[in-house]
Amino acid sequence: MGKPTGFMEYERQDKPAESPKERIKHFREFHTPLSKEEQERQGARCMACGVPFCQAGQMIMGMASGCPLHNLVPEWNDLIYHGNWEEAYYRLKKTNNFPEFTSRVCPALCEAACTCGLNGNAVSSKANEYSIIENAYEKGYAAARPVKVRTGKKVAVVGSGPSGLAVADMLNRRGHSVTVFEREDKVGGLLRYGIPNMKLEKQYIDRKVNIMEEEGIIFVTNCNIGKDKKASSILKEFDRVVLCCGASHPRDIKAPGRDAKGIYFAVDFLKSTTKALWANDMKLVDGTYISAKGKHVIVIGGGDTGNDCIGTSMRHGAKSVLQVEMMPKAPDTRADNNPWPEWPKVCKTDYGQEEAAAVFGHDPRVYQTTVKEFIKDKEGNLCKVTLVKLEPKKDEKTGRMMMTEIPGTEYTVQADLVLIAAGFLGSEEYVTKAFGVEVNARTNVATPAGEYHTNVERVFTAGDMHRGQSLVVWAIREGREAAQEIDVSLMGYTNMNVQ
Repeated sequence: MGKPTGFMEYERQDKPAESPKERIKHFREFHTPLSKEEQERQGARCMACGVPFCQAGQMIMGMASGCPLHNLVPEWNDLIYHGNWEEAYYRLKKTNNFPEFTSRVCPALCEAACTCGLNGNAVSSKANEYSIIENAYEKGYAAARPVKVRTGKKVAVVGSGPSGLAVADMLNRRGHSVTVFEREDKVGGLLRYGIPNMKLEKQYIDRKVNIMEEEGIIFVTNCNIGKDKKASSILKEFDRVVLCCGASHPRDIKAPGRDAKGIYFAVDFLKSTTKALWANDMKLVDGTYISAKGKHVIVIGGGDTGNDCIGTSMRHGAKSVLQVEMMPKAPDTRADNNPWPEWPKVCKTDYGQEEAAAVFGHDPRVYQTTVKEFIKDKEGNLCKVTLVKLEPKKDEKTGRMMMTEIPGTEYTVQADLVLIAAGFLGSEEYVTKAFGVEVNARTNVATPAGEYHTNVERVFTAGDMHRGQSLVVWAIREGREAAQEIDVSLMGYTNMNVQ
């Protein structure tokens, strides 16, 4: 695949990013695509390795190594190297329903497992994927392709995040009639209201949704199944129902003063900005969103959502930003006990953290720290936060390592706005109760291992609601696999190939 000596002849090039101080002036995507000629050279770096770990998508030491969708990465790298961009698109679409999303928001598990990365720099496969899909839209390859024969079977998909969209896309291609129900005002779920514009501009969601509508999928927004419409009526109207409602129950922080004004869940903060931008022609109008302007911001949580809160706060014009992380700082390079092709457990400085460091002169993160108390003023507004340092200790009962407070290490910092980005606990109870599906100890919808049917006849599930909070690429894989299982239950067989 690619040019046999390409990885030795060409250096890795990735899409260049706008400087941090410039990109915080807007909410647009800030990477500039490489030229087609340069992208073809990057395809040449794919080194014809004997075992393409990039597409393996297997679990090694509890972590995913390679693409969970089993994308045919070496094949489309080779195709773009040879200038065959149309065929590269068809090979990409064979395994990935939504490369327009993953090429923007995926952490590139394929690159972390790339053989070139063992002794050098990985192939820039994520940028190659981006160029393939955007070229396909430009040239018309990605246009709608309505199915010609319908099966007469009807499927309801509850939730329009990446798993719900994947289920809908696969079942519609098969010829089943699919209706997607979304409780928000617009389709996209996590893609629209959980991921900020800087990473995924919303017109790209609409571009794909419009194509899916042309292909026959019906989208019903502002319809909250379990509240606005009864589960029983859905089960009467449709042959199968798929619950893809996400892990939308945010984990809270239980500390004194939690009722102070100025404390929000990250998802509510990010959603308010996205909605305000959409309503006001990509401009923020005071009073229409939760604002960080001129405020001392504390973000609780060190993951991707916490970083998105930092990036959004920087664009608002925050006075200061502090990100609180319970766990110790990861090493800057791979440890000896974390060899390739395992996922690299190293410290990652993402775009929001880069921006805060550029403006304020230091990394915004503090590690092994948690909130001990939220302090209010006389009007009940948040004004300060007391933090405390943590250390790992083994729990005597369970034997697990736990992060515990270090006495005497408390300190107080100014805070006008706290954003809780501590993850999600699982599905929302009103949905699972409405359909009568069983949940596990983590409140995810329970199914047999490796399967997607629930304890309720004709009801299936997929995505974060099923596996817990995870990546967009995993949600798409779950949607594809669930669609295959649903197809078998409807038709007695399937001709879908989701691997």
